[in-house]
Amino acid sequence: MNYRRILILCFLMGGFAINAAAQDLVKGKQLYETRCLVCHQADGGGVPNMNAPLDGASNVVGTDIARLVRIIKKGYSERVALDGFYYGNAMTANPDLKDVDIANILSYIRTSWTNKASTITAAQVKAAGSKK
Repeated sequence: MNYRRILILCFLMGGFAINAAAQDLVKGKQLYETRCLVCHQADGGGVPNMNAPLDGASNVVGTDIARLVRIIKKGYSERVALDGFYYGNAMTANPDLKDVDIANILSYIRTSWTNKASTITAAQVKAAGSKK
């Protein structure tokens, strides 16, 4: 009898964890739509020669999370080369975003469109933010 209760409890807790992760992607999409969509477009394709694409971009699905966090928090004003193309528009800094917001945005971007990268946690964002 106790095993059955434990099994049911584990099942329910797992369902809540899956729901919480899905909710983070929903929040990430909402933040993307209000903060990123104008420049990076609804399909993540960016604008040629101006705003870098996020869909299929090696930097987005790569392992350098600290770089992504830095770009979102501090912006980026240099011309950037990405996957053989150059983009010249500056990215606005977002110092008001909390670590959890950045994690949600990055998780949404890294799992949307054709991207199949891992999600990002607020702890990873915090650790990346402490790196120079």
